[in-house]
Amino acid sequence: MAKQNVSGKAFDFPILKRIYRFTLPYKKPFVISVGLTLFLAVLSPVRPILVQYTVDHYILHPNEQGLINMTLLMIGLLLLQSLVQYYHTFLTNWIGQVVIKDLRVKLFNHISRLRLKYFDNTPIGTLVTRTISDLETIADIFSEGLIVIFGDLLQLIVIVVFMFVIDWRLALISLSTMPLLVLATRVFQKGIKEAFRDVRTQVAALNTFVQEHITGMNIVQIFNREKEEMKRFEAINQKHMKAHIRSVWYYSIFFPVVELLTATSIGLLVWWGSKGVVQEHVSLGNVIAFIMYISMLFRPIRELADKFNTLQMGMVSSERVFKVLDTNEFIPDEGKVNANDLKGKIVFENVWFSYADLQEKQENGNPQNPEWVLKNINFTVEPGKTLALVGATGAGKSSIINLVGRLYEFQKGNILIDDINIRDYTLDSLRRKIAIVLQDVFLFSDTIANNISLRDPSITMDQIVEAAKAVGAHRFIEKLPGQYHFNVMERGAMLSVGQRQLISFIRAYVFSPRILILDEATSSIDSESEELIQEATQQLTKNRTSIVIAHRLATIQNADKIIVMDHGEKMEEGNHQELLRKNGMYKHLYEIQFSKTHI
Repeated sequence: MAKQNVSGKAFDFPILKRIYRFTLPYKKPFVISVGLTLFLAVLSPVRPILVQYTVDHYILHPNEQGLINMTLLMIGLLLLQSLVQYYHTFLTNWIGQVVIKDLRVKLFNHISRLRLKYFDNTPIGTLVTRTISDLETIADIFSEGLIVIFGDLLQLIVIVVFMFVIDWRLALISLSTMPLLVLATRVFQKGIKEAFRDVRTQVAALNTFVQEHITGMNIVQIFNREKEEMKRFEAINQKHMKAHIRSVWYYSIFFPVVELLTATSIGLLVWWGSKGVVQEHVSLGNVIAFIMYISMLFRPIRELADKFNTLQMGMVSSERVFKVLDTNEFIPDEGKVNANDLKGKIVFENVWFSYADLQEKQENGNPQNPEWVLKNINFTVEPGKTLALVGATGAGKSSIINLVGRLYEFQKGNILIDDINIRDYTLDSLRRKIAIVLQDVFLFSDTIANNISLRDPSITMDQIVEAAKAVGAHRFIEKLPGQYHFNVMERGAMLSVGQRQLISFIRAYVFSPRILILDEATSSIDSESEELIQEATQQLTKNRTSIVIAHRLATIQNADKIIVMDHGEKMEEGNHQELLRKNGMYKHLYEIQFSKTHI
């Protein structure tokens, strides 16, 4: 997968506009949160003015009742500010969570409709990162992002205006270190942006490695690769740690600098202000108010740098998420014909297919010689008949079934179903009439019933049981704890290979397909399970157009037609007896297998 270019700009307005578009269903709470932000920005700077007035009028000139009144007023102001802050924090975080909930649903729905070629080129761990951690980062755009930054900037403006209105000389003294603070903030912001970008890259790499190796742990253990893979993991984890430590280093430098500049400003203010108090051209209340203002001024500036980086991280994550959402690698679904009344006739006319698109080949400078997986394939399967595909690994057998299910797109020729171009059918209706049983059966961590129905509400439990009985799997399911509610765990780990295969047969049966595809369905199971599956196959293929791929030629001798494939080309075609009489590749393969069974 190509390395993604992300700008990480804090104010990438097209991206921000696109993110905030997801707040439209929640317009009222969003507007309220903006209003509370503005209210807080104006409310907070009022407190130092009240302190200044209290000191100058009710403490230096004692007035007990006035002091009590101002104290009650400040307590009320603090309570009001706390209440507003509570609702502001709750609303901004609530909006962030509901937005990423909607965005995550949209992203997962988009990913689920992408063509398989996209997943061939994209690590699963990367997509997991996009769907989970990147979206969590986007939530921070609302809780600590643009609205909060805008509120902090407005508060800074209000504070500076109040300071100059109260005493312009104290204001200049207080702000004398501000250029250094702005410079430090800019340096910090630039450095931390690169550090955070590296963190996100290392998180994706870590997720990809962990996901792949936990999924393939049996291979790691079978081949005794635990130590070697652990070393690789340690290297990736080390990069991840260094990226985080780099970001921590910037924080460890920046915050002490801010504290030093804050202390310097307060020191200069106290030095100059105390002289003014003694000389009676500066009030004590003003000095105290300015000390409060300096803390209020420098704290948001310090936090602004952090919030800008949070916003930048959100921009980086948003760009990555939107890059997936903008991926248009879909199987074209422009057909208008409904496949509900499909009979099941299949015709391949001069079909050429490559897993790499011709456009990609042109970009890579090799437009004339694509790596054709299928070359000029022609055959016809009549409704209700069985076609068997045989040949060595890589001959193109699985590619044919991928094209029938429109999991990939062919580049040349035509595929017709019931004499209608396969691309003229709506994709959804076509796939509803096609069932594929693969050699490597995938079962979800769920009950047997849900793995069969795939949670389709139109499929009842009675239909599931009836299908299991028809396939011959009801007996073993009844013996399981919980029977059809037995949880098979991840990838069906609680079942044998043969049992998983039978579950996939029930799944195919219960969806009542017109076209059935069996891909190496009996190649990796024991003899007893094979006998059950052969019986299930006979039941499943009855009155259905079937395409069967098998290494064991004994399992397809009764097929109506057999095609021998080699290096993407059709070498021979006929039934079992016809191909034996031709004395060609099929007979050679048959004799090899026959001799092995008699050794």
